[in-house]
Parts: sequence; C-alpha cells; structure tokens
Amino acid sequence: IKVLPLPKSVTIPVSQHIGAPASPVVNKGDYVKAGQVIAACKGYVSANIHSSVSGKVAKIDTLPDISGYKQTNIIIDVEGDEWMESIDRNNDINENNSLTPEEIIKKCLESGIVGMGGATFPSHVKLSLPSGRKCDILIINGVECEPYLTSDNRLMMEKGREVLIGTTILMKALKVDKAVVGIENNKPDAISLMTKLSSDFKGIIVSPLKVKYPQGGEKQLIKALTDREVPSGKLPIDVGTVVHNVGTAYAV
Repeated sequence: IKVLPLPKSVTIPVSQHIGAPASPVVNKGDYVKAGQVIAACKGYVSANIHSSVSGKVAKIDTLPDISGYKQTNIIIDVEGDEWMESIDRNNDINENNSLTPEEIIKKCLESGIVGMGGATFPSHVKLSLPSGRKCDILIINGVECEPYLTSDNRLMMEKGREVLIGTTILMKALKVDKAVVGIENNKPDAISLMTKLSSDFKGIIVSPLKVKYPQGGEKQLIKALTDREVPSGKLPIDVGTVVHNVGTAYAV
C-alpha cells in the first residue's frame, strides 16, 4: 500500500454513499483542514464527508460523477498539510476500547464510515439494529467481490491486526461474542496471517472458503459461512447476521 503525493487540487463529491447526499457546510473561499467535515449527513441513511486535504475551497459546483450523473462537488485548492487538531495521528495501535455500543455507533456516524466492499452503505445504520432483532454472528468479508481484485488481500497482509481490532469494536457495537472472517482459498498468505493473528482475539475465527463467484456477495457469503439463507426481499439481520467488509473494520 502506497501513499500518493498530494495533488494541486481535489474534487470531492458530497455523495460517496448509498442514501441521501450530504449537505455542504463550507462556502467558496473558506479555508479547510484535512479531516474537517465539509458536508454533513442529511437524513438517517447518509454519511458525513470530510476533506482529505488542507486548502481553500475554490468552488462548489455541479459536475458529472464517474457514472455520468451530475452531482454536487466541493473543489479544494491544496495548501500545505494541516490537520484538524482533534484527529489523533499517532501511529501507535490502541487496543483498549472503553466506548459503549452507542458511543461506537455515534463515532461511526461522525466519521462518515461506510461499507468499503463497494456498496458504501452507511455503517452506523447497519450497526443500529431494528427493534426486536438480534445479531448472533458478525461476518467480516475478506472475499474480493470481483476476480483480479487484491485490495482486501493487501489490506489484510499489511494491516491485519488493525482489521481484527476493528472487528472487536464492531462486535461490541452489535453486542455479539462471535465473528467469522471469510477469505477465499486463493489468498493463502492472508488466510495464514489472519489465522495466526486471530489467536490473540477472543471470539474471532478465520474461515477459508472455496473460490466461487460471486462468493463476495453478502447473501452468498452468509450461506457459505453459516448455511443460513436470507429470504428474497429480506436482510442479513433477518437471519441473525451482520456483514461488514475488512476495509470497513480497518476504518473503524
């Protein structure tokens, strides 16, 4: 994993998630810092958008996104590399989590964390279980959703411990004591490393899977790992499961 050099300017869409687009909270000419909320979630299924750079807001404009649809974007001319003072940039791993489940969900909401497997569903919504529903197993998706993708594999190889720490935090938010990390057999290095690392984490197991398309699909993965079938039109929580991607666990 490599960190790219800062560009001269960035164009940040206010909709990078499923649900209602975020609403800009900055104006042209404002100076922003990296990590600052520049568009706030609007509605329950929505997500905060943060600036990835420091600099001056050049304009807020309607531009086509990668699918060709026009949406609101915030364009920032990069100046320096200043971060919000509230952001802890210490690289030391902190494994002590004293937050309550409610506080974890609130942090996910504030941080704009969404599903990193591709669906980009706001994570705080997935963690807020409907009344009367209970999750008994958390599934962490380490299966790439398409052939030739290697981002999940690389993340597990380089940030495996952080992924598992994030998994324990998600377990606490959902009030479950069991989590399964599903990884396809074509990633033997990741399976070996994550299995070794998981021995330090109570309640987390790693489950190797046959290479089968589309194994990374949520419902297919639930079937493969638990033998539970999510009925048509229903959600994973209807069979007592919640699925999060390894990238989401790392972000948490």
